[in-house]
Amino acid sequence: MPDRRQVIEVPGSWIGTEDLPLHFANAFVGTVGPNAIFVNVGSAVPPMIVGDTEEEREAQARDVAFVPIRPIARFAITPAGLDELITMLEGTRENYETVRQTMKDQGRS
Repeated sequence: MPDRRQVIEVPGSWIGTEDLPLHFANAFVGTVGPNAIFVNVGSAVPPMIVGDTEEEREAQARDVAFVPIRPIARFAITPAGLDELITMLEGTRENYETVRQTMKDQGRS
């Protein structure tokens, strides 16, 4: 009797995304493991540098040992998942540029 197994794909539906907290992310680092890529996402806020003169501000900046990065999330992604993530990010970037250009063309910045 022949094997008649079929692969049936069921579409996914994102449920509850709007219920998650929204974080500003501007720091990213990836580490390679044997079976996955580990991606850390964080948020860094530059230190406040104030002073009346450029010399005062430069002195304050020299005293900053590091800028803390607050972790938001950590992911372990398969190589195939990483390829999918890269494709999605590139497509999203293209969509963003298209929307920005359309808004600019319509006089809305």
